[in-house]
Amino acid sequence: MEEKKIEFTYKVLNTEELSAEDLLLKKIVTESARLAYAPYSKYSVGAAVVLEDGSHVRANNQENAVYPLGICAERLALFSCKSQFPNSTIKTIGVIAVKDGNIQSSVTPCGACRQVLLETELNQEKDIRVVLFGRYEAIIVPSVKDLLPLFFQKTNVIGK
Repeated sequence: MEEKKIEFTYKVLNTEELSAEDLLLKKIVTESARLAYAPYSKYSVGAAVVLEDGSHVRANNQENAVYPLGICAERLALFSCKSQFPNSTIKTIGVIAVKDGNIQSSVTPCGACRQVLLETELNQEKDIRVVLFGRYEAIIVPSVKDLLPLFFQKTNVIGK
């Protein structure tokens, strides 16, 4: 038997330590979260991607009475970005959660969002930095691969 260990490094910064670019991203994702359609969970998530040229594509979670028909903010941001700017490179994605009007502790993307983020990162052949904002802190992960280390990719598909 061979035993292996997976480790990764990430940063936890206080809001005061964030760069001007990340402070702007926090403002954008917070505004986006407050516009989410989350009448069932009352848990609003905002996300935004930052493109190489510095522009932002923002999104928020959209719920539906039939639970699986909603979409997470992260995937909506990625899909919107690729439909509007198909040749763009995503530099960063920021995520924040708001419940009852209050910013929550840092939240991480769900498994489905991690998989879509990972495939986007692999397709663009450049890491996507992930910033998970909380009320007083931000967790900064240098690559989506760090969030999903044993990831599924197209080479895992039979016949590829």
